[in-house]
Amino acid sequence: MGNFAALGAAIGAGLAAIGGGLGIGLIGWASQEGIARQPDSLNPLRATMLIAAALVEGIALFALVICIIVATK
Repeated sequence: MGNFAALGAAIGAGLAAIGGGLGIGLIGWASQEGIARQPDSLNPLRATMLIAAALVEGIALFALVICIIVATK
């Protein structure tokens, strides 16, 4: 059963990394598109983008911690 837990943790860690990368990439893409359309909204969009990226990164980190806990049990 331990091998399956390690395999599941490895797959979960990979999916968490992919999901976090895609989430941050989409946030950056949408922010750049918004800034290109409305250059005056640079500062509000930048602040919102940074907060959203931090939240996505936090969720990905939480998922990786859960995978590490599962792998070590």
